[in-house]
Amino acid sequence: MGGLIGGLIIALVGGGLAFSYLPKDNSSVPDTTTNKGNVVTSNVKANVTTDTTKAVEQVEDAVVSVANMQKQNQQGMLGGDYSQSKSNDSSNLETTSEGSGVIYKKDGDTAYVVTNNHVIDGSDAVEVILKDGTKVQAKVIGSDVWTDLAVLSIPSEKVKTVATFGDSDSIKVGEPAIAIGSPLGTNFATSVTQGIISAKNRTVAMDINEDGVEDWDMTAIQTDAAINPGNSGGALINIAGQVIGINSMKISQDTVEGMGFAIPSNDVVKIISELEKNGEIVRPVLGVSLRDLSQISAQQQERVLKLPEKVTEGVVITDVQTNSAAEKAGLKQYDTIVEINGTPVTDNVSLRKVIYNLKVGDKVDVKYYRDGKEATANVTMEASKSL
Repeated sequence: MGGLIGGLIIALVGGGLAFSYLPKDNSSVPDTTTNKGNVVTSNVKANVTTDTTKAVEQVEDAVVSVANMQKQNQQGMLGGDYSQSKSNDSSNLETTSEGSGVIYKKDGDTAYVVTNNHVIDGSDAVEVILKDGTKVQAKVIGSDVWTDLAVLSIPSEKVKTVATFGDSDSIKVGEPAIAIGSPLGTNFATSVTQGIISAKNRTVAMDINEDGVEDWDMTAIQTDAAINPGNSGGALINIAGQVIGINSMKISQDTVEGMGFAIPSNDVVKIISELEKNGEIVRPVLGVSLRDLSQISAQQQERVLKLPEKVTEGVVITDVQTNSAAEKAGLKQYDTIVEINGTPVTDNVSLRKVIYNLKVGDKVDVKYYRDGKEATANVTMEASKSL
């Protein structure tokens, strides 16, 4: 985020405001004047407590702001730019973007915060700002680009509240959903918005490396609770005050309103547990470069791949890494994978879905076509950080 919005703009639908007036009823209007005619406030107080306020009170102290700090280039005496190492000097660190996070665990002198990977990506240092404004340095325990989650640790001295996770599988479409975070940065920290669960298990296409090609399908909770830049990494809670999702993204188009997405809590718990333990998510890998069959011209499918006409979906191996699981199993360049362990492979995304549900060491049957003939390779999955 380049900066914060300096003022609020009120857009009036239809070009103007329409006012309506209630009939005058002096008996229902409390007296707001003294005997001397001075205007004072009414002594009538509204003590409003709802399920929403109770839910927010349970978790709001556990929702924090997360600042992504990066080194800034400084001008040297002889000209040219240089960057000081953060180990020698942190005075040139500046906040380049801000997001949100949720304190979910306190263990002795350490507390743990979950946030989005994209909130802390590229940082030279990370700072966490508690609800009371206290700033503490955070350590990145681990992060995962595919699930867009990261775990931070901070000193627990001033941590008063930790959030609890609810069961995201048990939520219902239409039930209340409350988002808490820091939209537009710390100036609006602990902002609360409310809506409903719009959909469960919504598939959202993601372009991880920003090359214009879909890399992954994230399974997310859809909500119409207002989610803005800076809410990323914050909490989506249910009416019981339990975290049912970590807010991650929204559809930002002029014609779209109220479509935000959160990573389901059941997925979050699984990932952050492994990040705490290993600092990364260890996934199995084939060790190949792939291209969707749909991106290959009909002429190349016929002349180079020699595929039968019935084969219309799959992924083509464009490169095989040396000593990889694929090479050991006999897979080669231009093999077209159409199935893994009985599950059809239609494209890169579907292949990743199957592989990431496997474990390192699993043996799987890979059905493929080579020179027009169908064959099967038995592959033993090996570990890697990515495909």
